[in-house]
Amino acid sequence: MAVHLPGCTALRVRGLFGLATCQLLRRMEMESRLFVSPLQTPGGPVEDGKALALAAAAFSSSSSSSSLSVSVAEDANVERPLIRRVPSAASSSGSRRRRASIDLSSASRRPSFRQEVERAAAETYLVTRLAFTLLRYLGVGYRWITKFIALGCYALLLMPGFLQVGYYYFFSSQVRRSVVYGEQPRNRLDLYLPVNTDGLKPAVAFVTGGAWIIGYKAWGALLGRRLAERGVIVACIDYRNFPQGTIGDMVKDASQGISFVCNNIASYGGDPNRSLLFRYFLSFHSVLYRIYLIGQSAGAHIAACALLDQAIGESGEGESISWSVSQIKAYFGISGGYNMLNLVDHFHRRGLYRSIFLSIMEGEQSLQRFSPEAMVQGSRVRHAVSLLPRVILFHGTSDYSIPSDASKTFADALQNAGAQAELVLYEGKTHTDLFLQDPFRGGKDELLEDIIAVVHADDAAALANDGAAPAARRLVPECMLQLASKISPF
Repeated sequence: MAVHLPGCTALRVRGLFGLATCQLLRRMEMESRLFVSPLQTPGGPVEDGKALALAAAAFSSSSSSSSLSVSVAEDANVERPLIRRVPSAASSSGSRRRRASIDLSSASRRPSFRQEVERAAAETYLVTRLAFTLLRYLGVGYRWITKFIALGCYALLLMPGFLQVGYYYFFSSQVRRSVVYGEQPRNRLDLYLPVNTDGLKPAVAFVTGGAWIIGYKAWGALLGRRLAERGVIVACIDYRNFPQGTIGDMVKDASQGISFVCNNIASYGGDPNRSLLFRYFLSFHSVLYRIYLIGQSAGAHIAACALLDQAIGESGEGESISWSVSQIKAYFGISGGYNMLNLVDHFHRRGLYRSIFLSIMEGEQSLQRFSPEAMVQGSRVRHAVSLLPRVILFHGTSDYSIPSDASKTFADALQNAGAQAELVLYEGKTHTDLFLQDPFRGGKDELLEDIIAVVHADDAAALANDGAAPAARRLVPECMLQLASKISPF
């Protein structure tokens, strides 16, 4: 089919190669007379790399790994960056003006002190208001008060590890914080990028836990760091917590975050030294990337709900879709609960009172709707279950927050429905051992190794590198880890 693009005068080209050729011609034109100012959003500069794509094409053929190709920026559903024309002049003066404009645009990407203060004040007000709303739900109860005190002591004992991970989170050049993926208040995600950007990288969309109340994207910093060190791109998805949102809002946010990863991960995983033609091809084929979905604790439940809802949508029984289950190669559920009908009383005894939990779940009548285990047993979604990717559930046998039977019964239900499901149990591990204490301990991390073995299963070179990878260093003394395990509220 013949294609005619604006900017390519009297040129008719055919197919993919023609489109890329046309983009090259436009790029040469831009280099001589255009510069791009960054795209701004109410929350600050867009960090997902789209607004920087035109600048990358205009000023350098070897952009950073977070840059997009020209075609991605033009085809993405975002506001176009502002483009100014530089008056023609001598090449030396033009170069000086171009360098000055780049410096100015770089400076404009940094929010002013006033903007930072206003943003901090707005977030402080929001958190305070939500805290008081939550306290009205909690009332005065000894269970949640004792759990809250135990949580504070637990965090203090693990503070040496939290401080080191926090330093990495805020100051590492490999972390892209608060990338906007939607329009809701907490529609942000953090990206953890490998140091080595050669070749295509597998990607993980990670939904963190937090009892549906205290979840936050930064909780995934430790796992994000460890996976990025093994050459995996990690996107930690934030979502609205209760009382800012209920389970339906959380599932919707998570699904939108997964959609962003599926549709935009090519922007961050391509080799910057590849040709424009190759990057142009990748911009329309993110399916080439190996994308995995991980959820932990409450995040495992939310991610499972989002995945099943997506499969139901694709089977023709739901709403329109923005990503495909086929883009997810495997789902990992870590210490999750998948049948809310069976967990209401258990959570009540653990301090998450029945009235609060039912409010989170949008009432008792919605418990089955948000119980993936119960949903897959229904004949109505039998075809949707067949669309699910490989499911691998991890759980510790000494988990008292969510018993390991929750993963066992879900795996059985999936297998009976015809899905590919596996269960991996870790003897003697608690709810937080797999996610916090073991990584803080350093050395070999069983959970990490099991995830990496699946992610790199089709990459012999990556598996060889994993075998030669140095052991992770210890972040917290053993005595503090042992004491933290004894007083952990989880």
